[in-house]
Amino acid sequence: MPDIPHSNLHRRDFLRLTAAGAAAGTAGSALSAFPAYARAAADIDYTARKTFDDWDRLFQEGGPGQPDQPNDNTNRDGRSGMLAWSQSYVLLGLVRMYEKHRDTYYLDRLIDNVDQVLAVRDSERGVTDYRGLSLPAWRADHPYTTGYATLADSNGQPLLDLREALSYAEDTTVTVTAGTRPDTFTVQLVNTFVNRTVTLSDLSLDPASPDYAVSRIYAAAPGPLQLTAADRRPTPRAGDVPQLGTYEMHCKPVIFAVHTGMITYPIASFVRLVAGSPVLRRRYHRKADEYLRACREAVAVHDWEYESDQNGGHLIWPKGQPLAYDGCEQPINQSVGLGQTLVELALATGEIGYRRKVAAMGRMLAGQLTVDAGDASVWHYWPAGGRIYEGFTKTGNPESDLSIFTPSGGPARQFEDISHGAIDVEFAVRAFRARLAFTGRDMERLARTFTQNVATTDADGLPAVHTTVGGTAIGAASVAHQAPRWMQVSPWDPRVHAHCLALYNRYQPTPERDGQQAIGFGWLLANVAYLNWAAR
Repeated sequence: MPDIPHSNLHRRDFLRLTAAGAAAGTAGSALSAFPAYARAAADIDYTARKTFDDWDRLFQEGGPGQPDQPNDNTNRDGRSGMLAWSQSYVLLGLVRMYEKHRDTYYLDRLIDNVDQVLAVRDSERGVTDYRGLSLPAWRADHPYTTGYATLADSNGQPLLDLREALSYAEDTTVTVTAGTRPDTFTVQLVNTFVNRTVTLSDLSLDPASPDYAVSRIYAAAPGPLQLTAADRRPTPRAGDVPQLGTYEMHCKPVIFAVHTGMITYPIASFVRLVAGSPVLRRRYHRKADEYLRACREAVAVHDWEYESDQNGGHLIWPKGQPLAYDGCEQPINQSVGLGQTLVELALATGEIGYRRKVAAMGRMLAGQLTVDAGDASVWHYWPAGGRIYEGFTKTGNPESDLSIFTPSGGPARQFEDISHGAIDVEFAVRAFRARLAFTGRDMERLARTFTQNVATTDADGLPAVHTTVGGTAIGAASVAHQAPRWMQVSPWDPRVHAHCLALYNRYQPTPERDGQQAIGFGWLLANVAYLNWAAR
């Protein structure tokens, strides 16, 4: 996306004006610099309890992201993490609304939804992940996980697995035709989602042939579709040829740590709230005990992914997990996404194991933060110094490669985007509040990340946001809609709330507008809750 020039209104002037509005306790004065849209600001009061309640009722009537994970693989929404990226935000919004208004109505609403969410864990539905394990968490596959198409002979015996690590693998059709030489075949793969086609001509299943499919595909990897192959035959030999025709890619399910973290974070927050209040304990202790067990079990699913060293704690994708970067460290936001839940469990239980993991993850994230010229923190999507950030190459042997599904990759050094960065900030503030990681100076710098690097104005002088914490290009409305998820740092600078409210008053998002009824209902509720939560 090209950079968009700023208006003559300098960012410092804009933030000064929005700060003045916040200090005055009114949205109107914060918007005085933007007459083009200030007149429309009265259409919706995003700091009003009624706005959240009205939209929450719409959600209850059947909005997408409801906890109705299907029992089969026919519904893509149920397979693609909608609980993590829609329902989790509804739960978080209900927690924040309770914290703001201290009305147990929101906790009762939370319980209604959590009970449904827990009812569709894999262990409750009797479904399994790629290993065949049925665990107390929530699996996902397409569009995130590696796709497989198994080429078979005329008797149905599997010969060759074609594996696509590119996202949306199930949008790929595989066509096998005869080769131009005896005992060879040609494969064409067409992915309609990314509009890419790969043709592999005259492949052989003879391991001694220079056209041996596994070797040729490995040599070309990762390629446009991030393709690798595995020979399925117990005894590979010459002469085998797959059945000609069309094959489809299918993805294998994985339980993602970040999904588990996003879903359980507000559930663990409920446990923490109840544990800290004698009044709430009398009313909710049975539910809190049930939810504590559920959160413990869910986060334990990912114990095998956790690593720690002198730089702190983080999560990896174990080698062989059907993901593009198996064998590598997870993005920062995916590690601390689970860390959010660990903070709440540490606070609710006081247990040393949770406290140590939070402290270690906090050291990891703190070590990733660098300070720019404006004394704001900046960081990257992939951990700096890690395998993907630095890049890695093939060894020449898939067995000794770092990653099975992406034999070589990176370097990838992009700044963290503001949507995933909101998860990082949420974890950092919660860990600081728990006195397990970070300092007050760190919080001030994270607030400056928003006010100096994220918040800006566009060419018309209207409030906008940059797409990353490094202050890169100005984002579209859909990017600006995510800004209130940074509200945890607003106690260190009220201009965070003022700017987010200005963005919402400018773009006026609603559940019915811009396709949000189909995708973003959950995060919209969370953001309105945060605009309530931080309002003076």
